[in-house]
Amino acid sequence: MSGLMRLDDMDAAYGLPEEWQREAIVKLTEKMTDRSAKFPCIPAVQGHALNHFRYGFINRGESQEAAGQLAALLHEFGLGSRCFGPYTSLIVWIHTEHGMDNLEGVEYYERLFWQLLSRTTEYDTEPWPADLPEEPDDHLWEFCYAGEPYFVYCGTPAHELRQSRYFPYMMLAFTPRWVLKQFNARGRQAEHTKVLIRKRLTEYDPVPPHPDLKFYGAEDNYEWKQYFLRDNEESLSKCPFARLHKETHK
Repeated sequence: MSGLMRLDDMDAAYGLPEEWQREAIVKLTEKMTDRSAKFPCIPAVQGHALNHFRYGFINRGESQEAAGQLAALLHEFGLGSRCFGPYTSLIVWIHTEHGMDNLEGVEYYERLFWQLLSRTTEYDTEPWPADLPEEPDDHLWEFCYAGEPYFVYCGTPAHELRQSRYFPYMMLAFTPRWVLKQFNARGRQAEHTKVLIRKRLTEYDPVPPHPDLKFYGAEDNYEWKQYFLRDNEESLSKCPFARLHKETHK
């Protein structure tokens, strides 16, 4: 199955061809609607409830075709995202060869995440936005596709302590920067929501928030470090996208 889908297009019992896809929909809905353990990201909960999200699936995350499939989803999403609603994100579920019992755990998914993101740029025919730095060591850098900047979230089945990053299947969420700018433009309401998000996060995860969780624009903040958070407080010293992107474009 290919192309963007809405939640109401994907009946968990009948609308999807594979069991893992049906389960992904059910598990996401459970995560977003659980009242006893409220998912920390309030705008994400709203986006799900209002049907602003769009969804896609990749059946073989390690395959060469995976990057092309992700590129196609990003292209289609970028064309219509401003019509989907102010809380929109692209949610992509990825079926991989390894499950929770793979010995490499979180680091396996970390490598796969950066490989997939880097290879996807091979399909991007648009120039990098002139107002954004091209190197991740600049604190204002963020991932872009077809001229659209995105914040990227990755959840995996290997995360155990950071339940906010746990999902039974590898899951990516691409939130356009314009969505986040609209949110921040709400002033006091946005600041209050951020406080609530941090409070929920401390209640949701049995470990303290990762030290890389900072605010966009701050000189000590690097967005790429927030894309994939490890279960502990460790983080990569250099963004893999810089190296991998150059390797794939030699």
